[in-house]
Amino acid sequence: MTSTKSPEPAHPLEHVLFEVKRTIVGQDVLLERMAVALIADGHLLVEGVPGLAKTLAVRSLAAAIAGNFQRVQFTPDLVPADLVGTRVYHQHSGEFRTELGPVFTNLLLADEINRAPAKVQSALLEVMQEHQVTIGRETFRVPEPFLVMATENPIESEGTYPLPEAQVDRFMMKVIVDYPTQAEEQAIVDRALRPPEPPQAMVTADDLIAMRARAQEVYVDPAIVDYAVRLVAVTRSPATGGLGELERYVTHGASPRASIALVTGARALAFLRGRDYVLPHDLAELALDVLRHRLVLSYEALADDVDADTIITRVLGAVRSPDVVLQNR
Repeated sequence: MTSTKSPEPAHPLEHVLFEVKRTIVGQDVLLERMAVALIADGHLLVEGVPGLAKTLAVRSLAAAIAGNFQRVQFTPDLVPADLVGTRVYHQHSGEFRTELGPVFTNLLLADEINRAPAKVQSALLEVMQEHQVTIGRETFRVPEPFLVMATENPIESEGTYPLPEAQVDRFMMKVIVDYPTQAEEQAIVDRALRPPEPPQAMVTADDLIAMRARAQEVYVDPAIVDYAVRLVAVTRSPATGGLGELERYVTHGASPRASIALVTGARALAFLRGRDYVLPHDLAELALDVLRHRLVLSYEALADDVDADTIITRVLGAVRSPDVVLQNR
């Protein structure tokens, strides 16, 4: 008798992604980038119109890794203490106690992050970079693994506060979520007619931390690092890559964090796909997500309808990819 059993996924995190896909239809790129961010210890900025299951995706991922999940709806009246916590005076004991905020979780969804003013957005700077929060004179570590996934709505500008460059640079990647295909949307509607099955925990937080350690053993050839640095350098000065016509469109290029994110993200992607070495293709595949939010474009770019993705695509075509020779190690 021929077995019809589906083949087992080759990588432990693919079990997680398969479990999430029992709830989420489509959004393969978003789910893979979320997994890359978890392995590479990064954060995600997600841009998409309402109703594209961004919240459901991160909630399902948290359930599949047996992690804690918190969602904060960013609004204009939010204050930093609503995120990180504060010291509260207890009258009956006559002492102050620290009440920790919702950032003390494994996966934090900062929904519509650009609806809150800069002082609230900046409250995430320390926890995103250092994985800790300072309240008064005390410092508190957040649980590991820790991932911030922030969403933005691109179709509204009234009542929003653009993220400062320093804040945006803390995000490893910015992923654009588009509408589903007609077939995917039909599957979404079909699933909405049935009671949803909650995702099952496939790995633990400790398993994920162990995966991070194994991912750090993935081999990165020096030519890959050089490729990342050259790509980022051309975003700062397109003329050095033979793209002088783009100089007037770029006010500021990507920071050194972009070079780090390209290499660590490519290493995580190679690990996720079951390889113990990084290919130039891994880096190029992540380039748009890693770089698009780090370019500061000029008003001339806006007038000529030139966006960051267009510039990055030109840069990828202009910078020669290395020929990495893999040897037995």
